[in-house]
Amino acid sequence: MKYLQFFIIFFITACSSTKHIVSNTPPTPIKNSIVIDSSAIEANTPEPQEPPQPRKSLKKDTTINNNESNLFSHNIWNTLLQKHVSNQGNVNYKAFKNDRKLLSTYITTLSQNMPNTSWAKEDKLAYWINAYNAMTIDLILRYYPLKSIKNIKKPWDQRFWKLGDKWYNLNEIEHEILRKMNEPRIHFAIVCASFSCPKLQNKAFSALNLEEQLTTSTKQFLNDTKRNNISNNTLELSKIFKWFSSDFTKNQSLIQFLNKYTSVQISDKAKKHFKDYDWSLNE
Repeated sequence: MKYLQFFIIFFITACSSTKHIVSNTPPTPIKNSIVIDSSAIEANTPEPQEPPQPRKSLKKDTTINNNESNLFSHNIWNTLLQKHVSNQGNVNYKAFKNDRKLLSTYITTLSQNMPNTSWAKEDKLAYWINAYNAMTIDLILRYYPLKSIKNIKKPWDQRFWKLGDKWYNLNEIEHEILRKMNEPRIHFAIVCASFSCPKLQNKAFSALNLEEQLTTSTKQFLNDTKRNNISNNTLELSKIFKWFSSDFTKNQSLIQFLNKYTSVQISDKAKKHFKDYDWSLNE
């Protein structure tokens, strides 16, 4: 009996101990559970970023060495000039004929992009100067080989070129468009494919560089002793100054105009006469 009582007491004591141990054992964490420390999140959260902006479409490149306005590209003409015209203005017409198709492409682009009232004066001048020179080259290539532009019957009246809805000739572009824009220096930019003309520049005229290009062309022509001989008291001038005298004397005297671009200071009393004009082809 005593033995049985001892066993009962021992069994109750053991159960109590086991219950106590289990109740003090921390619960087993649930598998794959994540403990999140909110303070750590705040410390490591990056600053909010601006949403990516949509990529702006780039405008079509219409520049000549980054020196032309975006209204119209004269790159084709520039390429042809660089290829076939020397620094002295001599034209390799024989080689140019091989690029006649590319020249026609350029004239077509002129036709498809005519100036309008929204164009600045510089854009219009560059357009029509380049158009005149390209058409002059095209005229020569139509008849080449020849010795002079004057071998062509009425060369400045030929209407070979359609711009927009109209057929143009060289006389119309020069006298009805360019001369009416009140920029006398156009006479040193447009060329007549002849030796006594101003040299054909081997870079296309561009709106953004027009002032510099017109000034350079004028200075080169005036200081070229093959075209003009200028000293303080004597002037041997190109007949361009006789033919278009009204363009150079609208708001000044001819001497005042010349003194802006010559390397010598010309006297107001300088005597002048005009040189014979050489119409030989500029090749």
